[in-house]
Amino acid sequence: MEKEINNFHLGRNVEQPSGFKAFIPAPFPPVSSINLPKNTAKNHVEAVRLLGKLDGITALLPDKDWFLRMFIQKDASSSSQIEGTNATMMDAIEKQNVEPRITLPEDVDDIIHYINALNYGIERAKDFPFSLRFIRELHEKLMTGFLSFTDAGMKRKRQNTQARGTHFSYPGEFRNSQNWIGGTMPGNARFVPPPVHEMNQALNDLERFIHADDDFLPLIKAALLHAQFETIHPFTDGNGRTGRMLITMFLWHKKLLEMPVLYLSSFFKKHQQLYYEKLDAYHRGEVVEWIDFFLEGVIHTANSSITTCAGITELRERDMRKIQALGKTASVSTLKILQNLYRMPIAGIADIVKWTDFSTMGGYKAINRLVDMGILKPLLKGDNVYGQKWIYADYVKLFMEDEGV
Repeated sequence: MEKEINNFHLGRNVEQPSGFKAFIPAPFPPVSSINLPKNTAKNHVEAVRLLGKLDGITALLPDKDWFLRMFIQKDASSSSQIEGTNATMMDAIEKQNVEPRITLPEDVDDIIHYINALNYGIERAKDFPFSLRFIRELHEKLMTGFLSFTDAGMKRKRQNTQARGTHFSYPGEFRNSQNWIGGTMPGNARFVPPPVHEMNQALNDLERFIHADDDFLPLIKAALLHAQFETIHPFTDGNGRTGRMLITMFLWHKKLLEMPVLYLSSFFKKHQQLYYEKLDAYHRGEVVEWIDFFLEGVIHTANSSITTCAGITELRERDMRKIQALGKTASVSTLKILQNLYRMPIAGIADIVKWTDFSTMGGYKAINRLVDMGILKPLLKGDNVYGQKWIYADYVKLFMEDEGV
């Protein structure tokens, strides 16, 4: 059965015994496929074309995992900022490699938890089905960092730290109480998700939808997955961040991406109010309007990522030429530093020494050489600054253009 109109019956608000109204989802999905309006279908074709182009250009990148790390850090900062975090991608890059004993600022810690969860999900998805259990594990990693990989397999490791604001988030557990969005209580909330017993049924429907052999196109399915997950709101906290991670995880799972480099959080952050409005409208059945917005995000983000990947290739070739002009001994050690900068573009003297096995004096000579070549810049202003770090600024800028940097 196909729908040619914009409105779908996704559920209704039903008064609860406590006096407030909660959204009770209808069986999901309400249709087996969607006959997309002409303009939406056109945008879908363009979005798929750009994903293919993005796949092609990322296949040409050397050291793909190092560049992937930067895309993840960008998404982590944008997704956390949607939830009120003030830290930036620069903060995450600078602080991600600090020693565990050092207490991070709360906003930065939020981003680091998100990065860890995404990295976890990418590894876990290689040999584990996209399921409710997988979603719970992502949430647990996001909210506590309890889960870790070992060579022997999955292992839970309890830690004493939690992500900010998650003391009652029940990491990795679907909620067993009512939550709400906006307002101070369900009675004055902007939206009240389904009660627990209805939530469990809706989650089962969502899992069946993920694995169903139906006629939904993968990008349309990804759009519906995110919006329906946010409608169900199955966790006490962390639903937005978890739901945005699921988009990339699902597209990768469906093999629309060979490498998980498409992250929509920066687009959602740029259009945050519209993002909320479209999700609210989705609850009311305006599904195609949400799909239009989602596809616009895919098109914008894919174009941005393509530009970034092309910029990486151009920058790498430029800086490789500079390094090859050095003497043989200097070029070998400088190239080793450059390769590590793709993974960690803000570095201190200890990092340079670790990468090269230089003495401290040799490390400073290498840094000065890179500064003279225009590859590194001092992060802190002033001469002889204690704890000075250096940044591969042209490289970082490629990932931050959407943030107005």
